[in-house]
Amino acid sequence: MAAIVFLEKVWHKTEARLVIRFEFNKAIVEDIRLLKDRTFSASLNAWHVPDNTEYLEAVLAILNKHHAEINYPNDFSKEVSAPIAPIRKPWDKLADSNDEIKRQINSLRQWMQSKRYGSSTVETYCDCLTTFFRYYAHKSVAEINNDDLIAFNNDYILANHFSASYQNQVINAIKLFFRTMTNKNLEVELVHRPRRERVLPNVLSKEETKAILGALRNLKHKTMLSLIYSCGLRRSELLNLKLKDIDSNRKLIVIRQAKGKKDRIVPLSEKILIMMREYYKAYKPKRWLFEGQNGNGPYDERSLACVLKNAVEKAEIGKAVTLHWLRHSYATHLLENGTDLRYIQEILGHSRSTTTEIYTHVSNKSIQKIISPFDTL
Repeated sequence: MAAIVFLEKVWHKTEARLVIRFEFNKAIVEDIRLLKDRTFSASLNAWHVPDNTEYLEAVLAILNKHHAEINYPNDFSKEVSAPIAPIRKPWDKLADSNDEIKRQINSLRQWMQSKRYGSSTVETYCDCLTTFFRYYAHKSVAEINNDDLIAFNNDYILANHFSASYQNQVINAIKLFFRTMTNKNLEVELVHRPRRERVLPNVLSKEETKAILGALRNLKHKTMLSLIYSCGLRRSELLNLKLKDIDSNRKLIVIRQAKGKKDRIVPLSEKILIMMREYYKAYKPKRWLFEGQNGNGPYDERSLACVLKNAVEKAEIGKAVTLHWLRHSYATHLLENGTDLRYIQEILGHSRSTTTEIYTHVSNKSIQKIISPFDTL
């Protein structure tokens, strides 16, 4: 089976580099190692060489030798230049936290971990607290009061036009810290929280979805994206699937400890089940359903995003499609097919029905029946 390789030009550290991204292939790796100025980057999760004609020709010769399928982004012909230096943010000017503050934040981290908070929530809260206490580095924790929280909200968050979600995260993190670490309650109700934004989910039509999935030639890539759409999975849910989570006899997938620490069951269609069986025969995964390059862990999420990006470009769909669009599209298409909203809520793993109801605003099932008065003039 031919290797699928993605070539991309990036500015990495201090120079332009040609990135070579592919699933692990021993023969290709051995030939790339023979290149003089080649490096494997952990941050890029890929090999890269200098971006010049000499190295491009050498890389192409290696890939052609192994009959690899080469994918280029639309902007591959453009030269890569050094990024413009970012505008210095106020965070860069904040004083460093003292050791006592760092110790208390670390204590909160351990407390949250013992309470089984999600890892992303733990890190987000600790980052918010680090910024808050750096802003008030001239004060001790005992001296900080509600006026300081209000001032931080107005003079730092709002003044720097940070997002509404960040504003809420900071308030929640500070509230948890003082309640847990100091037994001191700040009146966060006095701090103005942002109005909840009502953002509609991005949805693809069935024709667009079919075009994207049809653009995939690699069986593994096709199975991964098809499974996200056919079951309405989140990216993390797909990548964390193990072989034991697939119940082919009952045509079900068990999603374990997903968002909100909840298990749920998702039905498998007959069509995706046939595709998964073909994939299993070809790749024979051992533990994770979709293994990464070395087979010791799950598939890399950045590589999966790259697979989707290239499929969208091949399908010539001029939208900034993300993996979560496939989940939104699945829910909307279910609704348009007449599936009860309560079942969709259960399949998606939503705690509240109001979360699922957002799809009624993007479904065209009823909207298309509305006749504009313009047509009757």
